[in-house]
Amino acid sequence: MILSIEDLRTLARRRIPRAIFDYADGGSYREVTLRANAADLDAIQLRPRVMIDVSDIKLATTLAGSEASMPLAIAPTGLCGLYHADGEILGARAAAAFGIPFCLSTMSICSIEDVRAASDQPFWFQQYLMRDRGFNQALIERAIAARCSALVLTLDLQILAERRRDARNGLSIPPRLTLRNAWDVATKPVWALRVMFGKRRTFGNLVGHIGGASGVATPGVATPGVATPGVATLAQWTQAQFDPTANWRDVEWVRSRWPGRLILKGVMDAEDARFALAAGADAVVVSNHGGRQLDGAPSSISVLPEIVAAIDGRCEVLFDGGIRSGQDLAKALALGARGGMIGKSFLFALAAGGQAGVTRALEIIRDELRVTLALTGTGDVAACGPHMLRMRERLRANGP
Repeated sequence: MILSIEDLRTLARRRIPRAIFDYADGGSYREVTLRANAADLDAIQLRPRVMIDVSDIKLATTLAGSEASMPLAIAPTGLCGLYHADGEILGARAAAAFGIPFCLSTMSICSIEDVRAASDQPFWFQQYLMRDRGFNQALIERAIAARCSALVLTLDLQILAERRRDARNGLSIPPRLTLRNAWDVATKPVWALRVMFGKRRTFGNLVGHIGGASGVATPGVATPGVATPGVATLAQWTQAQFDPTANWRDVEWVRSRWPGRLILKGVMDAEDARFALAAGADAVVVSNHGGRQLDGAPSSISVLPEIVAAIDGRCEVLFDGGIRSGQDLAKALALGARGGMIGKSFLFALAAGGQAGVTRALEIIRDELRVTLALTGTGDVAACGPHMLRMRERLRANGP
């Protein structure tokens, strides 16, 4: 019986190889920040209220111009197609059916074009600032052609941090059998048949753009004579393309070329929040990359109030960093977020049950959020605020 996100995580661990599970479950270096994301959310106490009419709880809202049945979006996560065959397509379909936004990662297995062809609802697209501005421009044009409703620009990956679990597990893209993982893969036959021998096993958005092959490639489509990028090629490409020189002028460059809503992800400092506003952000995402970049950084929830204060209502603030329940989402809303995003929880659900697993995760969070609002005397997500929290947390939300 699946009653919680933790149940989905447990099932995912049983159904997919360790290397793939750890890619979602882990963080960088000693994983201090990864643990803080969960611990700091757990430490926040909700304020129970009674004798308030909560017979009609309203969860619907908008996120960056997109209608949402509840204040939640699926965050951009790489390699979804390795958690379940056609994972990005299944995630987009589950989100559309549930009425919330789905964000496709540049590092997806299914390409922008794959997801667009398989989904009848607009989705968000995420990209990084890269040295090759022509490639950035090409991705923007592909997102426009796919009628993506928002562009999510990830700011906190100028340099890739070490994820030690991935290195120890020998994670490879596409997955391959080795002496190290043969038994692990053999005990996951359903996953192996679907993913290792499936149609899509590498980075769909990068095919034809990296690898040094000659010839003309169709974006997102494997073309004879054009290299299909593997993990070694990807490592070289990221070293060459993730841009440590990127600055706010480059964000303005993206803003000038993207006609829709621009969401800047990875803001963890009030000064950076003000720079984001000046660069033309329609929304910012308070995120430490799931604890996968700067280890020792604060949790996302601990800095959310100061980002909300710095933004001061001039654009939307979204929260990403450890949401595994409706209670977690309610706490972020109480501290000023317009909505939340789930990455790890989404991948666990996808691995556990494909589209049905994602739908179940969304049901769990929705139902827990509804009960949490009711028991804090809050009838509408638009009315969420510090009054939902115990006094020490209300004081923190309002500043020192």
